[in-house]
Amino acid sequence: MNIAIIGNGNIGSGLAGAIAKTSHTVAAYDRNDDLAAAVRDADLVILATPYGAAASIAGQADFKGKLVVDVSNPVTEDFSALQLGHDTSAAEEIASLLPGASVVKGFNTIFAQHYASDLTVGGEPIQTFLAADDDVAKAKVTRLATDMGLEPVDAGPLKNARYLEPLGFMNIQFGYVLGKGTKIAPVWRTA
Repeated sequence: MNIAIIGNGNIGSGLAGAIAKTSHTVAAYDRNDDLAAAVRDADLVILATPYGAAASIAGQADFKGKLVVDVSNPVTEDFSALQLGHDTSAAEEIASLLPGASVVKGFNTIFAQHYASDLTVGGEPIQTFLAADDDVAKAKVTRLATDMGLEPVDAGPLKNARYLEPLGFMNIQFGYVLGKGTKIAPVWRTA
């Protein structure tokens, strides 16, 4: 797949580096680049920007028919809380900004530092939880995650991003506020 990452900060650059090790082609762009051309030419677009940038980005390109992965966690500027939740999510709000696009929530519980590593914690692949209403889109992102060396976990419909985003926020709290560092990741295991 030809993958365009919008956002070349820590997460966007990290994702680009990890995806570059696969058979997929990838390029990272910032908000000042020609996003219309980047989105037009991409099979998959990853939004690796703060949630607050989504509305501006939505107006810069035609996302109709595109597969879009939202990796944001809608945290407040001081990282003390989520901006929204319970009855909606950043992913659902982004889907409403991008009519005709298939939005998948994913990669939001992975610290940027992991992308420069082997994407494991304790010898086990890091899990990424994927929520979407479009099963074909989710299957493509599942394949991408597997190709990167992650363990994709089907997290159900897009509305379940309402629970994945607080999980991402809790991971941030564990890592930065509670002092556990960035070499951690949430995991669900079956017996």
